[in-house]
Amino acid sequence: MPSQLSGGQQQRVSIGRALINKPSIVLADEPTGNLDSKNTREVIDLLKFTAKKLHQTLILITHDPAIAAMAERVITIEDGQIIADTKS
Repeated sequence: MPSQLSGGQQQRVSIGRALINKPSIVLADEPTGNLDSKNTREVIDLLKFTAKKLHQTLILITHDPAIAAMAERVITIEDGQIIADTKS
């Protein structure tokens, strides 16, 4: 039952449901909210792995600078305006 799954497990199930139809673009809005650091890393690794394997564009929205630092490109928006666009 869903209520018996941990937060990380529930998040991975949600990601699986989103990826089942192999979309070309995946929009992940705060996919690690309320997860501990171990589950956060697992969810980010899962998203990055599937995006690479399925040749998808992954757009990840986060307020966490540590998560943003894991991205290939970071676009910073403040008050509705792009204030930075950096590639790693």
